[in-house]
Amino acid sequence: MATRDYYEILGVSKNARDDEIKKAYRKLAMKYHPDRNPNKKEAEERFKEINEAYAVLSDKEKRKQYDTFGAEGFRQRFTQEDIFRGFDFDEILSGLFGGRGRREFRFGRGGFDFGDLFGGRGGYQDMGRMPQRGEDILYELPITLEEAALSGEKRVSFRKERGGNEEISVKIPKGIASGKKLRVAGKGMEGKNGGPPGDLYLQVSVMEHPVYSREGDDLTVEKEINFSEAVLGTTVEVPTLDGIKKVKVPPGIQSHTKMRLKGLGLPHFQREGRGDEYVKMIVRVPKRVSEKVKNLVQELAKEGI
Repeated sequence: MATRDYYEILGVSKNARDDEIKKAYRKLAMKYHPDRNPNKKEAEERFKEINEAYAVLSDKEKRKQYDTFGAEGFRQRFTQEDIFRGFDFDEILSGLFGGRGRREFRFGRGGFDFGDLFGGRGGYQDMGRMPQRGEDILYELPITLEEAALSGEKRVSFRKERGGNEEISVKIPKGIASGKKLRVAGKGMEGKNGGPPGDLYLQVSVMEHPVYSREGDDLTVEKEINFSEAVLGTTVEVPTLDGIKKVKVPPGIQSHTKMRLKGLGLPHFQREGRGDEYVKMIVRVPKRVSEKVKNLVQELAKEGI
């Protein structure tokens, strides 16, 4: 069956309206209708492909799932039986082919009807007794920034509807960001009629860090220095994921200047290398000063400093 993108099969955009999808489907279905292409295997396969695409994109929930998980993810979650469940063949064929029902519509050597799409004689009417894949489970997985930086395993406890609590170990990929999903095959709800279980999806949420702020794979940390250190220059100790690093601050640095520590950020997700760490220098101005300091500052002001 179809392996290409469903939107591509019907020749519509991903933002296409329902009526545009239906119009594109009717045009292609008529073009590749086997009565117009007798004994042509390529047309027969194309017709099946078109119907599979329309069965998904004409169903609001299936289309939403397809847009969310993409072609590959959708085919992992939905069997052929799932795809065509609820697809009214009689109504579709009646509209396209002048009132002939599903049972009368046959083509190819030896004949074909839509029941063949399910690999069985009963077609969609028998699907209630066929094995059905279990539903997937979606859980949020909060992790620390350090866990996102280092590849390791995390114990996760989750609850199934009727199966009670279950605990598993999940590998956290380096550099993973909030919103990414980790798939654990076969840990979803149990299937029906002997069907396979669904999958467990863990949606990652990287918690805020008390020291670092994150932007992509780059990290930023603030470091305060006093006025004299900003004028004369200094050396400060800065926390990094690799431990404390000493950073030389040049004389005359301005407040909120960022100093780059190359390659000390988070690992890139699913590729080599790391982001950078930036040290934002904050020049601290005292709220209260002694009379002596005040006089010294006044002298500096006379020099234009």
